[in-house]
Parts: sequence; C-alpha cells; structure tokens
Amino acid sequence: MKALSVFSGGLDSMLASELIRALGIEVQGLFFETPFFSAEKARESAESINLPIKVINITERHLDVVKKPKYGYGKNMNPCIDCHALMLRVAGEMMSDEGADFIVTGDVLGQRPMSQNSKALSIIDSEIGLEGLILRPLSARRLPPTMPEIIGWINRDKMLDYSGRSRKPQMALAKKLNIAEYPSPAGGCLLTDNIFSKRLADLFSSDSLLELREIELLKLGRHFRIGPKTKIIVGRNKNENDSIGLLAKDDDLLLNTVSIPGPTVLVIGEMTSFSNEMAATMTASYSDADDGEVEICLKEKYQYKKLTAKVRDKKEFREYMV
Repeated sequence: MKALSVFSGGLDSMLASELIRALGIEVQGLFFETPFFSAEKARESAESINLPIKVINITERHLDVVKKPKYGYGKNMNPCIDCHALMLRVAGEMMSDEGADFIVTGDVLGQRPMSQNSKALSIIDSEIGLEGLILRPLSARRLPPTMPEIIGWINRDKMLDYSGRSRKPQMALAKKLNIAEYPSPAGGCLLTDNIFSKRLADLFSSDSLLELREIELLKLGRHFRIGPKTKIIVGRNKNENDSIGLLAKDDDLLLNTVSIPGPTVLVIGEMTSFSNEMAATMTASYSDADDGEVEICLKEKYQYKKLTAKVRDKKEFREYMV
C-alpha cells in the first residue's frame, strides 16, 4: 500500500507522513514548486526524516489560479483554497502512475483560518473529485471518516484530533518521534507578503506582457511604475544588483554609476525619453553621492553610452513607487 504526501516541508507535513509510515505504509512526498515558493525547505525536511520526495513544477497552472481564484484571496494575493485544491488535484492525477492508494496532507483543522476550516476542506475535496481519498492524519478524528479508514487500511484510532493554532501538540509529538530539526512555521509563500503582493497586483493590472522573469524581478530592489507599460527597478545591494543584471534582456535599459558605488537600475517595457531620464536620475539619487552630478553608464542593445544626472531628493520618486 502506498500514499502520496503533499509535503510542504513544515512540521505538520513531516508528522503526517511519519504517522502513516509508522503503520507500515509506503509514503512518497510531493512538493509543488512555483516562483512563489521554492523546494529548498521541503528537500531539507524530507532528507531529515529519510522521506523520498519529488518536486513538481506547477507554475503555469498556478499562475492561472493566482490571477483568478475561484474562492478569492486571503489577506494579500494568497488564494489559499484554490492553491490547496490545485496541489491536491495534481497529486490525484499522479496517483495511478505512482501506484498510490490515497493522499495524505498535514492539514490541521482551524490552524489557518481561510483554508483549514471544515467548510474549506470540504470544498477542496469536492472541487477535485477526490472525496474520501484525502486523509489528514493530524485532525482525522475531528473530520468525517475517509475511505482508507472505512475500508480498514488505516486504524482511525491511530489518527489524531488536533485543532486550533497552538503548535504545542505537534512539538510534543515531534519529540516523541525523535524529530529534532524542523523549520519554523513562519513564511514560505511570497503571496502572503504585503509588499510582494502589491507588486504582483501591479504587474497583473499593467499592460505589460507577463513573463516569468518579471515575477522573479518582483523579489528584488525598489519598484517604480512610471507608465502603463514601463517600470523601473533599482537595486538595493550588490546581490540584488547582480541578480537584476542577470535578468536583464537585450531590449531593456540597464544603468550603473561609473566612478562611485551605486545601484544597478533596470528599465523594462516601453522606453520613452521620460523613462530614460527618470532612470538616470534615480541611478544618481540612489548612489552614494550626496549631491551634485553623477556619471552614469547606460547599456541598451549592446550599445553603451555615458551621461551625467543630477542627484535629487528621493521623496520625489515616492508617487511612482510600487
């Protein structure tokens, strides 16, 4: 017998997987990767408990969900119900090829107000047509019996009845199962981040052609929307400057200071004399120069030229900041 575990890499998914393996059932971990959450934490957690894990990229399907979630967003741009449903739907599509009999998740009833209440879990199960085949070991005794329990594959008495937001029961169980290392529960999904969500909403509402590299750029620097099809991105440190440079395309405008430390500045989208002038001024203003004029190198389509721009008060750019 085999189960697929939708594995986030957090403590709950680790415990859920271990509870099922303790019953002698093979468990295969699945992590669904997008630009909004990476597999690094999940790989480390899986390795720590010797759980086999497969990473599946669902970016294209997930972007459709993020743009138009059937069940809406959480506090920011996080479509938690739709996101959970998509992951379980993909896991369901993999069951036959994996030779799996049911699916396991680390859901805890009431832990997340939007996606882990009884109504949301019921919606998710019915939405993907896998009612009865999704087992949530940490809260199973508070939920309707699943097919594995009804048939007798799983002893319901071996399942748990956790609920609420307290982590103490999980931490106590981790100690009992000799799981000493696990990640903190905070973060992981960029869609729950306020600043990132504002930038993503701006990208969706702009006239720009959506590219994956534009989503990667949302993670870097300061962003300024100066036109429906034009955005300027200003690096904040060396690592961001390097990353912005690597993500630049030939049709973009790339600016750097010449003789003093300063940002890498990228202009993407429609180029105008206003956007080019604004980018040069931002390059000077976010450099280490206190005042005066700064020499700047501008690169576009493999052509370089030098110009000077005057340092201005950064407050002048606030109206454009995303």
